[in-house]
Amino acid sequence: MNDMTPPAGAQAPPAFNPLDPGFIADPYPFYARLRELAPVFRTPQGFWLITRYEDANFALRDKRFGKDFLATMARRYGDTAVATEPAIASLARTMLVLDPPDHTRLRGLVNKAFTARRVADMRPRIKALVDQQLDRVVEQGHMDVMRDLAHRLPVIVICDMLGIPEEHRAPFLTGSTVNGRILEPVPMTREEIDQANFATELSAVYFNQLCELRRREPKDDLATELVRAEEAGDKLTSEELQANINLLFGAGHETTTNLIGNGLLALHRQPEQWERLKADPSLVPNAVEELLRYDSSVQLTGRVTNAEVEIGGVKIEPKESVIILLGAANRDPAQYPDPDRLDVGRANIRPLSFGGGIHHCLGAQLARLEAELVFTALIERLPNIELPYKDSPAWRRSFTLRGLSKLPAVWH
Repeated sequence: MNDMTPPAGAQAPPAFNPLDPGFIADPYPFYARLRELAPVFRTPQGFWLITRYEDANFALRDKRFGKDFLATMARRYGDTAVATEPAIASLARTMLVLDPPDHTRLRGLVNKAFTARRVADMRPRIKALVDQQLDRVVEQGHMDVMRDLAHRLPVIVICDMLGIPEEHRAPFLTGSTVNGRILEPVPMTREEIDQANFATELSAVYFNQLCELRRREPKDDLATELVRAEEAGDKLTSEELQANINLLFGAGHETTTNLIGNGLLALHRQPEQWERLKADPSLVPNAVEELLRYDSSVQLTGRVTNAEVEIGGVKIEPKESVIILLGAANRDPAQYPDPDRLDVGRANIRPLSFGGGIHHCLGAQLARLEAELVFTALIERLPNIELPYKDSPAWRRSFTLRGLSKLPAVWH
């Protein structure tokens, strides 16, 4: 079906509107239809959607799929001038959207902070932080899971890693400044671009101040390491320094926040799975993998073909924009039997939620550890926690970064 015409008698592929509230509330029926009717689908807007696990896994790792971020933005907005917008210009300097050799150079500067051993060594500190967050609310019998736990914990952890002083953290703990809309295939409105620019420039002011502080007072933290690389002059420019610290801060907490929120919601919407975890807490690490698969914090990642490539029986020309729907791939029945059922004991889970290939998420093991310690602590300390609005949750208006704006919880 190279022209994406469905077989005789079949339904046409569904209309794609990732900002529709119904889609944001539950994109998985749409994914299922698309996987069945046109698993490699060119949208009327001109970009490709990949929905099957095997195809997604291939595209994440094959070198013919690159980033070419600014060219993608120019196509998306129909204007090369969009590259001068501060939010887009800043993101364009980050390892998230760069190809080698720049990606290799930038990622190499921060890799050692996220090694398995470094992350494992953080377990006692993170466990203590989880307990501290619960100590703040346990006596009152209620909390907003997102505000009081899911957001605060990973923000404190990434502040520790970056070397953000405790007296500077209050603004970061009150709310998120991460804007996933920049990464979405639907262009931002002028108002949304202005908001993203404002947030980017505000962050730049702070992170430049942090770098100045670490020049004067070096510590054993990531900001100091990156400042030293910038001062060496051959590894990092000052613009890259600020942009990548901003990226590390945002990526270092946002996806974990949503993993905790989405995961707790999923466990309470299928309460027999919460009961299984309470009965056997040793299942928690496997449950985290299943929660990553079941409702991924990151629903998509973008690529650009830098050569002709055939995928799923469809040829895609060079310089085409490709959206790999990670959330769809994670629910592919060819990979996972009964994929729409949450099963904390499921075997052989390899979710694509952290991407793959050279852009595999740096903080994947850290996110897993934080989620494991949160769910373990909730089982131990708040086993009868309930979510009164689990049937009508408050989803954020974002497709790329799937998460809740609030998640009220009560216990007795």
